Amino acid sequence: MSYTELEAGYRGLLENFYNYCSQACNARVAMFDGSDKDLLDKSGKQVVVGICAMAKKSMSKPMKEILTRLDDFEYIKTVVFPEETILGLPVEEWPLCDCLISFHSKASQAQFPLDKAISYAQLRNPYIINNIEMQYEIQDRRKVYGILEKEEILLPRNAVLDRDSPDPKMHELIESEDHVEVNGVIFNKPFVEKPVSAEDHNIYIYYPTSAGGGSQRLFRKIGSRSSVYSPESRVRKTGSYIYEDFMPTDGTDVKVYTVGPDYAHAEARKSPALDGKVERDSEGKEVRYPVILSAAEKLIARKVCLAFKQTVCGFDLLRANGKSYVCDVNGFSFVKNSNKYYDDCARILGNMILRELAPQLRIPWTIPYQLDDPPIVPTTFGKMMELRCVVGVIRHGDRTPKQKMKMEVRHPKFFELFEKCGGTPQKNVKLKRPKQLQEVLDIARFLLAEGQNSKEAEIDEKRGKLDQLKNVLEMYGYFSGINRKVQLKYQPKGRPRASSSDDDIPMEPSLVLILKWGGELTPAGRVQAEELGRIFRCMYPGGQGMVGVIIDVLFLKYIHINVLLASCHCFDFPLFNA
Repeated sequence: MSYTELEAGYRGLLENFYNYCSQACNARVAMFDGSDKDLLDKSGKQVVVGICAMAKKSMSKPMKEILTRLDDFEYIKTVVFPEETILGLPVEEWPLCDCLISFHSKASQAQFPLDKAISYAQLRNPYIINNIEMQYEIQDRRKVYGILEKEEILLPRNAVLDRDSPDPKMHELIESEDHVEVNGVIFNKPFVEKPVSAEDHNIYIYYPTSAGGGSQRLFRKIGSRSSVYSPESRVRKTGSYIYEDFMPTDGTDVKVYTVGPDYAHAEARKSPALDGKVERDSEGKEVRYPVILSAAEKLIARKVCLAFKQTVCGFDLLRANGKSYVCDVNGFSFVKNSNKYYDDCARILGNMILRELAPQLRIPWTIPYQLDDPPIVPTTFGKMMELRCVVGVIRHGDRTPKQKMKMEVRHPKFFELFEKCGGTPQKNVKLKRPKQLQEVLDIARFLLAEGQNSKEAEIDEKRGKLDQLKNVLEMYGYFSGINRKVQLKYQPKGRPRASSSDDDIPMEPSLVLILKWGGELTPAGRVQAEELGRIFRCMYPGGQGMVGVIIDVLFLKYIHINVLLASCHCFDFPLFNA
């Protein structure tokens, strides 16, 4: 089936779906009578979104980027509560709003009054983006860990030393040289000691004597430092702490930022536990690296967002021992320098707010297709169904011919490589890794150089094939991908005899070297692949003219698209759920 035929086959589905959307929009507007519609058009009614936070946060660059994009919505207006109003005036005198974004933070001189924000929410009853009461829980690491355990989210093994508790069993500590015992739970060094208050960032990591002892003391970034080493090996004797196993993470932490349960942005940074030096770019920003979350980590992000009732929420992941552990939940936080995140965050929040409040305020807003909607598509029967997955069997595009060369080799260096790579008389070896192919190339270069000096008959006989072997392995100047491979097969009596007259000639063991290369996409093949990709995205319409959004939704909603690569014609099997 050609690409043109595919486009023509689905053009009718697209037209039918857009007609359906147009009729639905007209029906929604028709719910208002003529006078109401005129009134709404003239009034210019907007949803007022109030930002209630300390000035350091509400006036920060990331917040300004998001609010600027929210103001681009026709029916949204943002209002930032001045810090003086929040701290000095009663809640009855705070600005009015329909939707409230309020979150706790600590300024240098004052702390955000969560109790006043709760009183305001109870007084005005706005639509709340981040639950305010739950922000008290987020300030206590004991409660955070309790909620995470309830949601069955992986945590490092831990125990709480609660010196504030009247129960003596909650503050039992026995300290030895290389371990501590907390309430009967033993932690061998290295282990982590965290204050129970989430506002206290003085976290210590204690090292065993075999690693030199001492401790690494983490704190909020000050200039270019985030931790310092201390020779002190004894744990702190005042205050309440959580003790937990130190997780080996290869020197990185993963920061995850959610916007609703179905969106998560992730970045990695250098762990402050390494040397305490903060890596910064030319603009003075901490260096972050993009991270793709696994399906399990996306599920963790969803659980954290829902469990703590924080639409915009940041938390820390530790990737260790093949698993992902949550070690901290920060509440409202956002990415520091990502235009894509700002666009996504504003779009999701704006649609979420209008979807909730537009009907109540009688705003004639047409609900657009949102990423957290079920992917609904029309079928040839005219019935609307939910697309659950797409299975594709796709043939490769135009490519260069595959080529193969065989040669018999007896040189000891080939036998050494054969044995080194696990070859036996019963087991052949395939060499695909760059290091293995480099060794074959080194042998070919050696034999060609040796043949020029010694004039060995065997090398002279195979010089043409050795040259070809060398030239193919030197292509591109480096080894990458799977476009070249070498196979070595053991022959106990050498190559099969050409005729019966060779029966009396004694034959020695040898190896057959098989070199394969070629089969790469041509420029035409690349164009074909890109064209198929575009058409594949357009096969299943989304809504409101957003072609191809269905495929994106399947990825974002953790529904896998299985693509089977085979040398066959292109078929695709859409699976629907009514």
